[in-house]
Amino acid sequence: MKRILRALALLLDYPSESLKAHIAEIRETLESEKLLSSTDRAMLEPLLRSFLQQDLLGLQVTYSDVFDNSRTLSLHFFEHIHGESRERGQAMLDLGEEYIAHGCFLQRDELPDFIPIFLEFASCLPEAEIRDWLSRPAHVFAALAKRLDERKSAYAGIFHLLIRLAGQQPDAQAVQELLARNQQAAEASVDEEWEEKPVTFMTPEHKVTERGIIARLKAAGKLILSSSDT
Repeated sequence: MKRILRALALLLDYPSESLKAHIAEIRETLESEKLLSSTDRAMLEPLLRSFLQQDLLGLQVTYSDVFDNSRTLSLHFFEHIHGESRERGQAMLDLGEEYIAHGCFLQRDELPDFIPIFLEFASCLPEAEIRDWLSRPAHVFAALAKRLDERKSAYAGIFHLLIRLAGQQPDAQAVQELLARNQQAAEASVDEEWEEKPVTFMTPEHKVTERGIIARLKAAGKLILSSSDT
């Protein structure tokens, strides 16, 4: 499951030239995983195909349109669970401490609840612990899957697959509570919320090297997260 999670983390991160150039290798990696059924792989095929068919700018525009302009599709799962409450900060600290306790350290300027970072972390865990960790934000994954399905987004397949890999269905009431959040506030765009802050395009965390792509798929080495055990 480790290589699957690393592949999903890559696919869910901001599209890069290197990722696009190596999408065929990611597909081969997923096809070689016995844990995935043909139905599982079919969930990801629309997204994989989009990387093959669209140019990089189109992929980046699509990604930003989906994930950067709506709180309901935020890739920071504590945004969905805690919103702007005080509990969010403490939850972030607790999760960061969990990363450190497991010998993993952030190597990029992202919050620990950024889902690609979380998937990288989970991929460094013993197999016996992975499903438990995936099940913890499973209700967030389910809410994201539903909202992405409504938008007919190819990214929905990642979240459907994560729920399947977690090995249990998320709590239905928790999912409904997330979906019932105030839509008007949740749909506020990032531009409106941070209109006084400068806009920076193509920040360093969006750059993924070719070496990084291959290493994250084929090894348990140090990339977005570094493990003291490797």
